Amino acid sequence: MTGGIVLVLGKTGRNFAAGMSGGVAYVLDEKGDFAERCNMAMVELEPVPEEDDLMEKLLHHGGDLDHKGRVDVSGDMTSHDEERLYQLISNHVHYTGSVRGREVLDNWQAFRPKFRKIMPVEYRRALIEMERMRMSVAAE
Repeated sequence: MTGGIVLVLGKTGRNFAAGMSGGVAYVLDEKGDFAERCNMAMVELEPVPEEDDLMEKLLHHGGDLDHKGRVDVSGDMTSHDEERLYQLISNHVHYTGSVRGREVLDNWQAFRPKFRKIMPVEYRRALIEMERMRMSVAAE
């Protein structure tokens, strides 16, 4: 993958993320063994952080924020993971009727800590540097 977002609710094969130079993947790691199947040469694994304020809006407004179901892939890919992940699953359920996706949403507090975010190290570095440059220009 060189860009974009991937959501995996099932088991992955071995060598996941081999050659991944950009983008973000969210993988449901129910058994805690995903790292054994992930190629760590270019990526880092991290938990999906809890974002209480954003999720409060999602959970109490029918799972939809101001963007009406759209997932922002052009914004800050280094933050807002829980919101993005929840919206991706909500969209998946909406468009496919996924029973698995509905189970995850209905039991969000239990499932959220089992997701892993996979992001290439150099991609993260480039995004952070671009944000620093943007902030520097805006401050001038």
